[in-house]
Amino acid sequence: MKNILLIQTGGTIAMDITHGEPRLDPSKWSELMYKEIPELSEIAEIEIEPLFFEDSSDISPDHWSRLIKFISGCYEEYDGFVILHGTDTLAYTASALSFGLQNLNKPVILTGSQVPMSNIRSDARRNLINAIEMATLSLNEVAICFNDFVYRGNRATKMSIGDFDAFASPNFPPLAEIGLHIDINHHLPKNRKPFLSLPTFRDEVYLLKIFPGLKVSMLDHIDFSEVRVLVVEAFGSGNFPLTAQGNLLPFFEKCIDNGTLLVITSQAAYDSVELEKYESGKKAREIGAISAKDMTTEATLTKIMYLLGNYSSDDEIKELFQENIAGELTE
Repeated sequence: MKNILLIQTGGTIAMDITHGEPRLDPSKWSELMYKEIPELSEIAEIEIEPLFFEDSSDISPDHWSRLIKFISGCYEEYDGFVILHGTDTLAYTASALSFGLQNLNKPVILTGSQVPMSNIRSDARRNLINAIEMATLSLNEVAICFNDFVYRGNRATKMSIGDFDAFASPNFPPLAEIGLHIDINHHLPKNRKPFLSLPTFRDEVYLLKIFPGLKVSMLDHIDFSEVRVLVVEAFGSGNFPLTAQGNLLPFFEKCIDNGTLLVITSQAAYDSVELEKYESGKKAREIGAISAKDMTTEATLTKIMYLLGNYSSDDEIKELFQENIAGELTE
């Protein structure tokens, strides 16, 4: 029987509702889990580590680093890892871990729930059982297990607030689908490189979402002096306003002249940013902007933070950002 470490970080799945209002209660969670799901012991030998208890809205790069260091420290002791996490930032954490835990030869599975486990109509039970079972299989990467699907961690994004089917992977097929049988995508890459732990992230990143009517003059009041990378959520395949008062090109030029890297991603979940397709994208590329291609916003931001934390040269960061490091983009 496989030995699985269950790491608790908080979130809805850990909330106690026995006293009315949902609240995080680390002292009661293990007891509740075994009370609600006694059959977990039939799947694997499970040890529980309450690493921290946070609402996922409060998760930061420091928490990602703690997770990476902790998993690295006990990596050889377990056959797989399951991380319980709040859903709001779960895709960010999964993406960050995919860059911080490279060349895995065992599963790191993240899951959570839309409803606390103690609720009679919770999805926590199914998600946890599925995640534990997936952690016993040869799925050697960081993944999200939710609502009978397993997604590559850096390809997933939260799509729904109130539906049990909360996550999707717009530009990459599920790693597995769980029904009467577990159907695994057998085209998964096989790793033959040594495991690598890289727990350092830097947050000198700013995300700008473009919208019709955005006043460019407002951007002049934002202090970009400590921003090393500006990520722009543009329209479609990388479009942004070029006319009249809405023209963003001079602002982008100013950022690049001040040493800020410019990354263009899209507000559309599906398909890839193509800066060569339309005039605005071409002009952005001419001044030095780079495309996030088909990466999610979560993967784009965490990849940049990972690169800033591990490389000092802007040219190297720019080059590596456009390479596929952990399956986060389609080559």
